[in-house]
Amino acid sequence: MRDAYDLVADAYAAHFPSTEPEQPVDVAMIDHFVGLLGETPDVLDGGCGAGRMAGLLTDRGCRVQGVDLSPGMVRAARHAHPDIPIGVASLTALPFGDATFDGLLYWYSTIHVPDRKLPTVSREARRVLRPDGHLLVAFQTGHGPREVGEGYRRLGYDVTMVRHHRQPDDLSARFTADGFTEVARLDRAPVAGVERDDQAVLVLRRT
Repeated sequence: MRDAYDLVADAYAAHFPSTEPEQPVDVAMIDHFVGLLGETPDVLDGGCGAGRMAGLLTDRGCRVQGVDLSPGMVRAARHAHPDIPIGVASLTALPFGDATFDGLLYWYSTIHVPDRKLPTVSREARRVLRPDGHLLVAFQTGHGPREVGEGYRRLGYDVTMVRHHRQPDDLSARFTADGFTEVARLDRAPVAGVERDDQAVLVLRRT
């Protein structure tokens, strides 16, 4: 997956410089999340891609750091947001100390994590969050893995991308098992002509 995103990083960054794909209700969930974190919170944009959500979080008064598994995406994110610290790292092995952040934003970044690695992602999230910190997870809902690289292949990129679809109850239960409590949820239908799948956002608190 890292190699695929390295190949398409520049095209992705050019096509989605900000919140073009998001609906107002999606952004409202991010605003609700930020509102739970207190004044000038420390927030990790985990799986930050080209940095478009890191910029949004900064605009809302957060002190942001970003990580992504793809060096190509990190390069694009640093170019777009030179004032935000962004590095290469995995959600399964975050390069931060315990209780570093008030909030974690995982905006469509767990979708490429296979089920067997989700417990590690969950435990790492809990480790780097401060007590009563919050985690936001956004994802396409459904069941099981799906190959989703067709759009990039039509543009001439020789890539394969697997996306893991999950039900909100199942993902919430996964994080709850590792010491989180769900505090808010969005579960919406796809926008006709734009999206193929239902979309979900979970906000969870570290208990």
